[in-house]
Amino acid sequence: MSDLSKKTLNPSGDTKNYIENYWTKRADAFAALRRQELHSEKYSQWQREIVQHLPPAKQLRILDVGCGAGFFSVLLANEGHLVTGIDLTPAMIAQAETLAAAEGCSCTFQTADAEHTAFSDGSFDVVIARNLMWNLPHPETAYAEWLRVLAPNGILLNYDAEYAKDHHRQKLPALNAHADVSAELLNECHNIYHMLEISLFERPRWDLEILKALGSCSCSVDQSVGDRIYAEQDIFYIPVPMFCIKAVKN
Repeated sequence: MSDLSKKTLNPSGDTKNYIENYWTKRADAFAALRRQELHSEKYSQWQREIVQHLPPAKQLRILDVGCGAGFFSVLLANEGHLVTGIDLTPAMIAQAETLAAAEGCSCTFQTADAEHTAFSDGSFDVVIARNLMWNLPHPETAYAEWLRVLAPNGILLNYDAEYAKDHHRQKLPALNAHADVSAELLNECHNIYHMLEISLFERPRWDLEILKALGSCSCSVDQSVGDRIYAEQDIFYIPVPMFCIKAVKN
């Protein structure tokens, strides 16, 4: 099934549970790849990519939304910031805690829904996410929530890609980020694409329209991130062009 308008039925009847179960199954292997990424050239590439957007010489309160195994959390804690990582999947939070402890850095992690957090208004100077929004049933709600927890002049950085588009026809090289993902799990990933309306949106245009409609930020897009980060076809390679949505809260 290549037409994303034909939704795959969710066997559990609960989209978020299905997504959480998928990432629970992937947690161990995903964390192993993130450990490798922390000790590869990707670390310095992502460091340069993110730091250019942050105010210099200032300790920031940062929320890493959908933190997964904690790659961004560890990187930003190493920069001296106060980092809180949240993820819907408890198995990912456990992996993030293990990774941060192994790297000797201090982060706070908790299981939480990216669309509905318990943080107070203006709790963070930065909200950052990578490859999260394509997993969200209510992405508009998520954007509103992330802006709510940002302090005035706070920065939102959302790194994502249109992973659902033409995914059935992708021809991947031997080395890529999904090379060791089983056919069963890849099928579950494809099911998620078909479950969520965000797979049908034209992005990042849609993201900019939503953020502008929310009316509390200025925003821009950088569509060349993937060209810089994934120029080399290695075990971290993602062929779908990654973009960065940046919003600054008014």
